[in-house]
Formats: sequence, C-alpha cells, structure tokens
Amino acid sequence: MTAYPFTTSVTPDWEEFVSTIRRQRTPRRVHHIELYLDGEVKDALCARYRIDDGLERVDPFFHEKREIAIQRFLGYDYVVCSLEGLEMSFNRHTTDDTAGLKRQSGRVYMDEHKGPITSWDEFQAYHWPDPCKATSRSLDWYQKNLPDDMCIMGGLIAHFAENLSWLMGYETLCMALYEQPNLVQAISDRTLEIDRVILKRLLEYDRVRLIWGSDDMGFRSGTLISPRHMRIFVLPGHKELVGMSHAAERPYLLHSCGNLRPIIADLIDDVGIDAKHSFEDTIEDVCEGKKLFGDRLTLLGGMDMDFLCRSNPAEVRRRVRDTLEVCQPGGGYCLGTGNSVANYLPVENYLAMLDEGRKYC
Repeated sequence: MTAYPFTTSVTPDWEEFVSTIRRQRTPRRVHHIELYLDGEVKDALCARYRIDDGLERVDPFFHEKREIAIQRFLGYDYVVCSLEGLEMSFNRHTTDDTAGLKRQSGRVYMDEHKGPITSWDEFQAYHWPDPCKATSRSLDWYQKNLPDDMCIMGGLIAHFAENLSWLMGYETLCMALYEQPNLVQAISDRTLEIDRVILKRLLEYDRVRLIWGSDDMGFRSGTLISPRHMRIFVLPGHKELVGMSHAAERPYLLHSCGNLRPIIADLIDDVGIDAKHSFEDTIEDVCEGKKLFGDRLTLLGGMDMDFLCRSNPAEVRRRVRDTLEVCQPGGGYCLGTGNSVANYLPVENYLAMLDEGRKYC
C-alpha cells in the first residue's frame, strides 16, 4: 500500500458545497468537482491506496459502496447518479487505446458522417428509451444509505446538442439543418420528452441537491452549429430543465466543451444556468472567465487538460494556487480538471491538484 497522498484531511460537507455553487459566500475550504473519473483511474487508485479493501465484490451494492469510498477518499462532497436503462444506440468506431492506463476494450468514437437517424423512416424505426420504465436501483440505495455529509448530484442528463450530432452524424446534421429542419426539431423534441421525465423523477429524491446537464456544444473556435440554430434546437431544452430544477430549488450545472462565447449571454441570462464546467486554455482560461462573468455564474474546474498532462506536480501546485487566488473569494468556484480525470492524465498530477486545493486557505 502506497502512503496516503494528501497532507490535509477533509470531511465532506454537501451544504457548504451547494452554498459555494450558489455563490453565497467564500467557503471555509476549497471544494472539488469532476465530471467523472475514468474507470481505469478509479481502479488504479483503489489498487494503490486499497480504497475498496473490506468491500465484498459479491455484495449487490459493491459498486455504490465503492463509489462512496472513492469519492470520500478524494475529498468530494457528492456522488453522481441517475436512472438506469436509458441507453441509446449510436454508430461508433473503436480503436486501440494508447493511454498510460490503457482501456482494454479500446477507445470509442462517434461516427461523424452518418448516425442511425438520417430520415423520417429511421426516426420512426429508432428504438427510443422509455424513461418511465427506467430503473432507480442505485438512486434508491443512495437515498437511504449515502452518508449524511454527502449529497447526490442528479445527472448526467440533457445531451441535446450531442444527441443531434450522435443520432444524425455531425455531417448529416449540418446538412439537415437546412434540408430537414423539421427532422432536427423532432429529434430535439423527443430528447426533451425523455429528459423531462428523467428530471421529474430525479427531483423526487431529496438527497438529489443539484442537477448536472452535460452537452458538448462547441469546438475550439465556436459552437458546433450556428448560434441561431443553437437557440432553436438546443437551448430551449436546457431552459426548460433549468426551470424545473429551479422550481424544485436545485441549482443546474452545465458541462459543455468548446467555445461558447457566442451563446454565453443566452446561457446566463435566458437559459439561467447556475454553473459552467469545462475550460480550455486555448479557448478561455478559467481565471479570465471569473473576471468576465464570475459575478453571474459559478465556474467549475479549469485546470487545463493539456497543462495537466504535460506539467510536473510542482507546476500543477503553482497553478492551483494562482487560480484559487483569483477564483476562490466570494464562492462560485470549485477546483477540478478542465474536463475530466481521463485515463491519459498522470495520476500524480491529479493528486497534486487535489492536495494543493486541500492545503489552500
């Protein structure tokens, strides 16, 4: 067993975590957040630090108990959970994974040329998941068994832009915006119908204290489809889910990769998101974002993925301190990677980021 990697211990505090998201005050300590950790990273951490020792793999709730153990070990205040049985079929390609913590099943990519829905006939024939038949096994267990100092983050939902490009294929979508806009609208509407039911069910759980929408909308220099089309086919879905979340007094967090400058005002002032996740230095440094709209929007993550991959732990620690000096005052910031804890990210750099956040005061 490797020595404990952190110089400071922390206890989860979901109430202060939510207060930080709401920008109510400067928190007593830094709170951390991630979209997810790749399974290979979790396995490596468990093997190195024996996080799941004592848990029985034959236990029907081994996965949930292990998730709690991992999240608490790393210093998070929550677990992310949603309904089960909502899988959708897409056209995918698989290649060999070259990451340091290699994924044996390979790395999967969506087909950008053609998805399973390119016509009305394919739309009608597509097997859409039924959210009313989705199961809630993990949610039910967490609702009863999650430690009192942690909460559930409901998600990841609301893949409006992603589902359009995944179901149609990005190239097909770009053509369909002009040649078959009614089909694009039908897919968007069906996605919203499903997410509306999912969110309604999530909000029935009082341990679900936040909602996390995840919807990559852009690339390095702009939105994946025009801002006008975003306002027609994508943003209305998020606005409705934000309204449902706010009516239930839950903040709505949005993860989205890409350059969202053309629609950031829409997201803040019209859609009404409470927090934005995913920052990339080549698009917008998180400190710049704090200065531009930190008084209206909570910022999440921001430790650039390329930087984390290419730097050493000492450089990571310096950047964490510099970022917290700008982003921590007043609340409205949680420390984390610019995207996720991917299996190609050096574990030592990830742990250095967490440890420096714990030490900051």
